[in-house]
Amino acid sequence: MSELAKLIAGWAQPGRVEWIGLRPERRVEMVKVNEAVISIGGLDGDRGRAGTRAVTLIQHEHLAAIGTYLGQRPVAPEILRRNLVVSGINLAALKGREVQVGEAILRFTVICAPCSRMEEALGQGGYSAVRGHGGWCAEVLRPGRVKLGDAVQPVD
Repeated sequence: MSELAKLIAGWAQPGRVEWIGLRPERRVEMVKVNEAVISIGGLDGDRGRAGTRAVTLIQHEHLAAIGTYLGQRPVAPEILRRNLVVSGINLAALKGREVQVGEAILRFTVICAPCSRMEEALGQGGYSAVRGHGGWCAEVLRPGRVKLGDAVQPVD
């Protein structure tokens, strides 16, 4: 393994699940829960979709960054409509890797780009504030339960 490959494979500490939310239907308020079951199609009770976008995640640290770009306090997770908010680990560094989140194993696939509704939800500049900070989509490799406080860490 090259030195660069070793650096890329490294990580400092496990992350932690800080918030879990379900989107029962399009354009309805998210339901905050303390735990959920992650199935192949996404979180049970969420309107998510199977495949490479089954679960959406965002870093807790990015909520403050998005708020700062808007001249506000940290953005509330339900506004961005991601399923999981995690802290303490760089999600971008986990792209393409197998990651254990609670009992489930996910693979981060593509960025979760902002949609045009960010202007509606956050005001003028909302779309641009979320760019590069909107989180990641993941496919489910092994279903399992996830709860607040669970570790988030690479499997390999």
